[in-house]
Amino acid sequence: MCGIAGIFHLETAKPVDPARIRLMTDAMLHRGPDGNGCWTAPGVGLGHLRLSIIDLAGSAQPMASADEADVLTFNGEIYNFQEVRAELSALGHVFRTTGDTEVILAAWRQWGVDCLDRLNGMFAFAIFDQRHQRLFMARDRLGVKPLHYASLPDGSVIFASELKGLLAHPA
Repeated sequence: MCGIAGIFHLETAKPVDPARIRLMTDAMLHRGPDGNGCWTAPGVGLGHLRLSIIDLAGSAQPMASADEADVLTFNGEIYNFQEVRAELSALGHVFRTTGDTEVILAAWRQWGVDCLDRLNGMFAFAIFDQRHQRLFMARDRLGVKPLHYASLPDGSVIFASELKGLLAHPA
């Protein structure tokens, strides 16, 4: 059980204070005793709390693609990640880790939103696509892994694995 949280400013690329992301993840510390991370860029911030299950030493998050164009924060497990990874490898993708996190990033790069059709598992994730300045969020079809979100009066969207994470945001 990992924890994810983030802030996305839809209309302007105003700075996201990393302390605000940490405040949101700190409200859910029990979700990730094995590590934490925070990544920000103009208009977006992603946070992660890690419970290591697959690729114990690698796959720190938020994880950026090799060219750093896409950044992912992910909670869950992709059961068929090895099959998807083999398919992506055959298409020319190169992997730096052995876990399922990087497979999601490569699947996003290869198939965009249609990557969801190939992922079998329980998951909630957010990917920030820096080329198009967009945030894509998804969760598994049954909602096993939670993904709560709220729109703020300033036009921003916040999200977290738990309501506590949303309530930690001052707005």
